[in-house]
Amino acid sequence: MYALARSILFRLDAETAHGHALSALDLAHRLKLAGLLGGGRVDDPVELMGLRFPNRVGLAAGLDKNADHLDALGALGFGFVEVGTVTPKGQEGNPRPRLFRLPERGAIINRMGFNNAGVDHLVARVRAARFDGVIGINIGKNLTTPVERAVDDYLICLEKVHAHADYVTVNISSPNTPGLRNLQFGEHLDALLGTLREAGSRLDQAAGRRVPLAVKIAPDMSAEEVGLVAESIANSGVDAVIATNTTVSREAVIGLPHADEQGGLSGRPVFEPSNRVIRELRRHLPELPIIGVGGIDSGEAAAAKLEAGADLVQLYSGFIYRGPALISECARAIRAAVAARPH
Repeated sequence: MYALARSILFRLDAETAHGHALSALDLAHRLKLAGLLGGGRVDDPVELMGLRFPNRVGLAAGLDKNADHLDALGALGFGFVEVGTVTPKGQEGNPRPRLFRLPERGAIINRMGFNNAGVDHLVARVRAARFDGVIGINIGKNLTTPVERAVDDYLICLEKVHAHADYVTVNISSPNTPGLRNLQFGEHLDALLGTLREAGSRLDQAAGRRVPLAVKIAPDMSAEEVGLVAESIANSGVDAVIATNTTVSREAVIGLPHADEQGGLSGRPVFEPSNRVIRELRRHLPELPIIGVGGIDSGEAAAAKLEAGADLVQLYSGFIYRGPALISECARAIRAAVAARPH
């Protein structure tokens, strides 16, 4: 059924199709059909970051930027859903067209530019949601905020979402906000994560509960750079790392239509680069939870992310190409892979 729907949707502009698909999913949820689309949630609970995840398969940030579709997406069988990226003030993002499919490689290029309705809108939507899985909220900075003052935007978002998130992700790795990736290194990263962890601890104490803090990093780093980032993460007290965001490399899609479009490339071409980063992170951070994302389009690929060192996985482009059935396929494959590990 999804193959038929996809053939229709893929005749439309990618961003238009995205909106129609989410509207259709909302309708299916209201008719109590959304659970059937994903085959039901696979029961494979795991505790990480002090949280209990119903299973290890989540939705990556970017698909539901404003949490407008949280219940419908959650009903598909995800163990956790990450919404955002959200910024203090709503912003339009980059001019359209800004989303492109590369079906020959199961890939997507986007240069959305953190388009969202602002943190207050997202908080209201999360408060109204009934999804009983884990909810992550991904935070970023407004385009007009200088990079040297980015921490101000992250603090605003953290303070507003803290009471409503199960965990919060600091997005410093989108290639579509100028200068943002500079925050991944050295003193910039140390200062940002240290300030946010201190603010988070203060909010935790006031609320009487701990909200874990994760940081999302890019795949376009050398082993040495990953090691430096890992050192900053370890020193900061951050609770988890999400590896990885999209890539700016076009090596895997040279010559294809849209390959020269600016933006971040996601999907199958990011599978090995993200695994490489995960393996390096695991070497430096043997105990820290890692959420693996990038190029998962099958149960086998999901299990490979865990073999590389991830504890949880997130879907995005594979979900667009394969549809809701991918969720349970990945959850079952991971459950089997974990059960087969020597004890």
